[in-house]
Amino acid sequence: MFDKIIIANRGEIALRILRACHELGIRTVAVHSDADRDLKHVRLADESVCIGPASSAESYLNIPALISAAEVTDSTAIHPGYGFLSENADFAERVEQSGFVFIGPRSESIRLMGDKVSAIAAMKKTGVPCVPGSDGPLGEDPDENIRIAEEIGYPVIIKAAGGGGGRGMRVVHTEASLLGAISLTQTEAANAFGNATVYMEKFLENPRHVEIQVLADTQGNAIHLGERDCSMQRRHQKVIEEAPAPGIDNETRERIGSRCANACVELGYRGAGTFEFLYEDGEFYFIEMNTRVQVEHPVSEMVTGVDIVKEQIRIAAGLPLSYRQEDIKVRGHAIECRINAEDPANFMPSPGKITQLHMPGGPGIRVDSHIYNGYTVPPYYDSMIGKLIAHGETRESALARMRTALREVIIEGIKTNVPLHQDLVKDAAFQAGGTNIHYLEKKLGL
Repeated sequence: MFDKIIIANRGEIALRILRACHELGIRTVAVHSDADRDLKHVRLADESVCIGPASSAESYLNIPALISAAEVTDSTAIHPGYGFLSENADFAERVEQSGFVFIGPRSESIRLMGDKVSAIAAMKKTGVPCVPGSDGPLGEDPDENIRIAEEIGYPVIIKAAGGGGGRGMRVVHTEASLLGAISLTQTEAANAFGNATVYMEKFLENPRHVEIQVLADTQGNAIHLGERDCSMQRRHQKVIEEAPAPGIDNETRERIGSRCANACVELGYRGAGTFEFLYEDGEFYFIEMNTRVQVEHPVSEMVTGVDIVKEQIRIAAGLPLSYRQEDIKVRGHAIECRINAEDPANFMPSPGKITQLHMPGGPGIRVDSHIYNGYTVPPYYDSMIGKLIAHGETRESALARMRTALREVIIEGIKTNVPLHQDLVKDAAFQAGGTNIHYLEKKLGL
């Protein structure tokens, strides 16, 4: 096992990694920007190193500074968390070349999955179901692109191969607007991602977003931890997640989960990962793979009892998985609400000092958060300040616990989206389960 790990992130995920390390008896180094000296995990880590000013580009995205921090602290591994450099293949490669262990997939796996075209091609080879599409990047021949769209059937969606987070995509309903949409998406993709490659897929009208959590070790073993439903989204950003997904039976779960686990073995994948699907009319369609721990990983942990972050660390250390597939049983239901420092009316960020704080507790309640009374939420980073998770024997009991927990939350001094969550968990359609990815935006009138 590692002696000392660099936590190359901030906020709640950094604290989550620190806790896992301490449970495993591993010393921790918290790297932080000037603006994050007072983060909880910085105070609790065995060592801390300032790696730059508040700007992410000069701190959390500064690869030389992170490598230097590992060198001066005699660390043996680096955990990237999520966001920032977690899916940067160059960073993973630099870490390994510098003599440290990257706690995540190999750089070649990150590159393969980071390009949506190559990822889809890889999934098709391994038998993972994909959305009907162009089977590769679109070329410069307009007649061929029109033919492909006709074969797929309108509406279609043009996507940037290097895109993510809802950026670099455009829906096309008619042939008249197809070529202009392709050209515009290529230009945007080149500017945003440094890669003008785009591809085309069938646009599913009312799908759900369902994803499969996997773990794979270096001994050729891979398992899945069932599925999560992340359909409650605003502008492609997840708001509420739950596990298991409403309406998906054990046979379907095992069928699609096994395909994902087998794909990991065939591709030589290492670590934690998430296969993201659009789900419509009982069918799964692969859209991308996230090669890192997900924000919503706690709901999978709550229903399976598997500590995903500790497994990440064990796998990176060369140890085999702690579980076999037959050990994984989905028990009960878990729901997660992302708590953001933002105005619930207009979703504008709301940084500032927290003057009063009380987080809920009780049976089945978990809070993953780095904030504390007197903490100042900085304006420089993502607005998420915590996650509230409720687990129950049934979906109904998990929802009841979440409603109770949300009533207990007190965060004063800043605005948060807690009122939005209080409304959503009482929403009739959400309580029934199975809302599609467009539901929240329609509800909000966006």
